Amino acid sequence: MLNYCQQKDTGNRTDLPIDCIRTAAPAWLVLVVILVFAVSAGAQDTADTVTSLPGIEIQTSVDRADIYIGDLITYRLTVIYDSTIELVPPPLGANLGAFDVKDYRADIRSTLPDGRLQSTNEFVLSTFTTGDYVIPPIPVTFILPDSGRKVVLSEGVPIKVNSLLAAGSDSADIKPLKPPYEFARDLTGYYIWGGLALLVLTAIALLLWWRRRRRPDEKAPVDLRPPWEIAFEHLALLKQKTLVPEGAFKQYYIELTELARDFLGQIYEINVLDMTTEEFLFRFTQEQPASDLYEDISRFLHHADLVKFARLTPPVERADSDFDYVHGMVERLRLEWRHRQGEAVGVAQADSSEKTEVTAS
Repeated sequence: MLNYCQQKDTGNRTDLPIDCIRTAAPAWLVLVVILVFAVSAGAQDTADTVTSLPGIEIQTSVDRADIYIGDLITYRLTVIYDSTIELVPPPLGANLGAFDVKDYRADIRSTLPDGRLQSTNEFVLSTFTTGDYVIPPIPVTFILPDSGRKVVLSEGVPIKVNSLLAAGSDSADIKPLKPPYEFARDLTGYYIWGGLALLVLTAIALLLWWRRRRRPDEKAPVDLRPPWEIAFEHLALLKQKTLVPEGAFKQYYIELTELARDFLGQIYEINVLDMTTEEFLFRFTQEQPASDLYEDISRFLHHADLVKFARLTPPVERADSDFDYVHGMVERLRLEWRHRQGEAVGVAQADSSEKTEVTAS
């Protein structure tokens, strides 16, 4: 509702539309929402962000800064850094403001003549709302030679989106509406009933909290099946859903990535709860997986982030191939685990045979 009212408040008029006024939330509800967001924001850890680092250059550019609704623009993020510094690929699912991602090319790496490394990320963007916008800065994470982690923000890029009506030869001849007549309203009743509702909700919350404290701790049941059996069951359930035919790609990739991350967390004993993609991949490298396994998982998770957070609509064939990749990854790690178990059993049997022979002699 706030976005709707802000879009209505344009032009030469400064008064809000009557439908925005009538549907405005009560003051007590706004206060509660503000308090909840303030508490959640304060609970997050602050990133070690710096404005610049020696040996690092971050460049942003667009092919056009003045466009019309529906036009495609190419946004390029170029990172140049010394070979002694390790670059964590930028989060492709980062917030790109009011722009939709239509296509992308991620982490195109090359070596410059002076020995420095270069990583280029290109996004094809579009939007269908007019106004002056800024493509927000993208955080880029670096691992320094002393193993310290620093985050550098790229520069924001201003974009002006023009209306097609203003560019046409015929005038739309649209006159501003007269402000609607509004009767004087007595809001005393709203404040009274709102306060009473807030008191009732607070009493219910305190009662539930008190009853929860008195209730003995109940541990959630633990699934003792092997991780691959759990993963195959969840994959079968996801396959039965019709998320891809219905176009619900965001929900589809949320469930698919959670399934893959949970499985890898159990196999490598990684606590993946509340980890971002970059944090998970950084922790995953410490387990020293196979290089092709790490690259495939990194590519899959970054593409999924674009679908979940940047509103990318992938082809149906890509969604099906990602499902097949996760299924194959689970089967591959299952076979590797059984192979390692077989080798361990063989070594144990050999040690037992040697001990028997020594005792008999």
